[in-house]
Amino acid sequence: MRWMILYALLLMGVMECHAGEDLGNKVFLFPKQSSTAHVILKPEAKTSLGKLTVCLRSYTELTRNYSLFSLAMSGENQHNAFLILVRPPNVCSVYVDQIHNSIKTDPEALDWKHTCVTWDSDTGIIQLWINGKLYPRRVSKKGFAIKPEISIILGQEQDSFGGGFDLNQCFVGEIGDVHMWDYVLTPNDIQKVVTNDQTGNVINWRSLHFEIKGSVLIQPKLQCKYPGYASSLYSQC
Repeated sequence: MRWMILYALLLMGVMECHAGEDLGNKVFLFPKQSSTAHVILKPEAKTSLGKLTVCLRSYTELTRNYSLFSLAMSGENQHNAFLILVRPPNVCSVYVDQIHNSIKTDPEALDWKHTCVTWDSDTGIIQLWINGKLYPRRVSKKGFAIKPEISIILGQEQDSFGGGFDLNQCFVGEIGDVHMWDYVLTPNDIQKVVTNDQTGNVINWRSLHFEIKGSVLIQPKLQCKYPGYASSLYSQC
């Protein structure tokens, strides 16, 4: 009887944890405000990061602050090692090693949005690209490196390693096409990501290792073309 219980628990774990799944035509749907619902992303390899690029699409009608991408390092006061926090209607905050960098953007519309953020430890330069447009660059944490033991979460902002969620900072809406690289993408690369022609080497939406916690659904991507882009930049389902 004991082995049957252990087998059942193991099977439940396998159902919750997804390894290398192609989500190319799908999105994560966060249907309601919650302090528990989130998705854990698992990098392809554990290594220090002195450079990185994160890109994703999002769709929400939230008018309060919300987290798009939360990366925490293990250790005390390392929960904002790399955080993308949106402050509607026209500010995006990028945190590197707890340091807040505020970037004014065009006012948000109720539509799909493609966001890319790069950071380079050699120079400290942060780039924010929204819908293929580059905003004024910032410089932060030159010489810093993100250690290998990290926690990456969608849907919540981490105030501690893997937890410490705040109901009023959760994401409600849809997220898809999440990719992460251990280097800074060129402007040409960014445009390839917008058209789904380039995938990440740390996080790859087409071969995603992830774990769902709480009420998060995987749903078909229903909108194939994203208004606001030039026709040549339309994303294909």
